[in-house]
Amino acid sequence: MTDLRSKADLLRALHRGPRILVLPNAWDAASARLFAAAGFPALATTSAGVAFSEGYADGERIPREKMLARVATVAAAVSVPVTADVEAGYGDAPEAAGETARGVLAAGAVGMNLEDWSERSGRLFDLAAQVERIRTVRAAAGAAGVPLVLNARTDSFSAGAALPPERRLAEAVQRGNAYRDAGADSVFVPFVSDAPTIERLAREIHAPLNILGGPGAPPVKELERLGVRRVTIGSAAMRATLGLVRRIAGELSTEGTFTALADGIPFAEMQKIFGGD
Repeated sequence: MTDLRSKADLLRALHRGPRILVLPNAWDAASARLFAAAGFPALATTSAGVAFSEGYADGERIPREKMLARVATVAAAVSVPVTADVEAGYGDAPEAAGETARGVLAAGAVGMNLEDWSERSGRLFDLAAQVERIRTVRAAAGAAGVPLVLNARTDSFSAGAALPPERRLAEAVQRGNAYRDAGADSVFVPFVSDAPTIERLAREIHAPLNILGGPGAPPVKELERLGVRRVTIGSAAMRATLGLVRRIAGELSTEGTFTALADGIPFAEMQKIFGGD
């Protein structure tokens, strides 16, 4: 438990500088080891990446126990702090989110995302209901004796939220600040890529801002200049990996050649990463 507390303290401190925190999202032990070997001081998991690798679509279709089992695999594979993407907590009730938070800690992770989008209702949670869910997560972590780092996600900019474009920024700011007041350590606003909007979010949300990086998003140095404190990449790395698998499959099935296989990491290097002979 002392190790979890120290990792949670480190993860929280990384959100406050001096440099922006870049958290690549792992989906299994191998991706976690490779990201850690690149020198990242902490890692996140990806709910979509884990779900896809287990044969599920994204959106809380994977059972909670399977998601937490993969979180445990990632956390056990590295020595750096791990924060878990656990979607909307696998249940709309506050206690469901609290139970998920306890599961995250039991899996060896020291942070978690909590979304405000309900897959069951197909809409954003009522603000007061989401605030209560965040308070329940904070209370569950407190009772466990670990200062869990809570990254509260708002899907105000997602297409599913169906908010008019002129309302999205104000909704994200209102929700972000309410979530901070309820106990969130940082606020995640995905699906935003234009610099002026990102800069306003960083200025008007009074908590470290997490932005989703990827094609079309500003580079890390520009995000840092705009005031962003945390960058994640979601399932993008996992999907890029599957893009290579699809190229391999296409080449093998049509040409019968092996050129795309040359992009892989040598067997001996993988053995070394995992401590084999």
